[in-house]
Amino acid sequence: MDCTIKKAASEILGGQALLVTAGAGMGVDSGLPDFRGSEGFWKAYPPYAKMGIRFEEMANPRWFHYDPSLAWGFYGHRLSLYRSTVPHVGFGLLRKWSQRMPQGMFVYTSNVDGQFQRSGFEETRVVEAHGSIHHMQCVKECGVGIFTADGIEIDVDKETMRSRGPLPACPRCGSLARPNILMFNDWNWNETRTELQQRRFEDWIRNISGRLVVIECGAGVALPHIRRVSEEMSRRCQATLIRINPRDCDVPDRQVSIALGSLAALLSIDAILESESQSPRMA
Repeated sequence: MDCTIKKAASEILGGQALLVTAGAGMGVDSGLPDFRGSEGFWKAYPPYAKMGIRFEEMANPRWFHYDPSLAWGFYGHRLSLYRSTVPHVGFGLLRKWSQRMPQGMFVYTSNVDGQFQRSGFEETRVVEAHGSIHHMQCVKECGVGIFTADGIEIDVDKETMRSRGPLPACPRCGSLARPNILMFNDWNWNETRTELQQRRFEDWIRNISGRLVVIECGAGVALPHIRRVSEEMSRRCQATLIRINPRDCDVPDRQVSIALGSLAALLSIDAILESESQSPRMA
């Protein structure tokens, strides 16, 4: 493990550009729940265990049409949770490392929690592949587009996981609003915001002329989109991939695998980077 950590630190020291890819495991060290499997979801939300509803079933847009109170109980609780959660220090370490890179950095994440922006990453340097809970869209698709969730507060009964009181409404037509999140079996997700983010990312990746380092944090195999992006970018740019995951840490040949949680791995790498920066040969 020590050799692997040193290898990762060496790659970061030699990098000119940084791509951070992140899945749900990145937020676990901030105290966010792990939805890995039904048991993980039900541990975080016991009322759904009693109802026998799995995460894939709850994260479905049909509830906004057939049971809006239940839909907003789930997403209202998550909105409040993500607003109150303080990102762990690993986010700051990634941002610190990127500031050494002459060609900058980008984040590509499946997380909808906004933790990277809360940690100081520039809004224009983040791709939220599945959207963001901090943005809304109209269930009726009236043409309002995507609007902010600022000011929206949902009162949730934690025993029943149902919302109480008024539900979020579209500012244009007054119909029910829903989060601008890609859900399961979701054919009506408004992807225009994510598409703009994706175009910015493609412009950045095309213009990289130096050595790219890809650091992947907490991306599992159950929903492998982030892992595929990491591997595609490492092949396309002949970049080093550093995959951080306590369980699903297999990597292609000549890439770096670290079988730790995100925070533990990032702290270990940073300790090496700090010692290298203070050594005489780095002065």
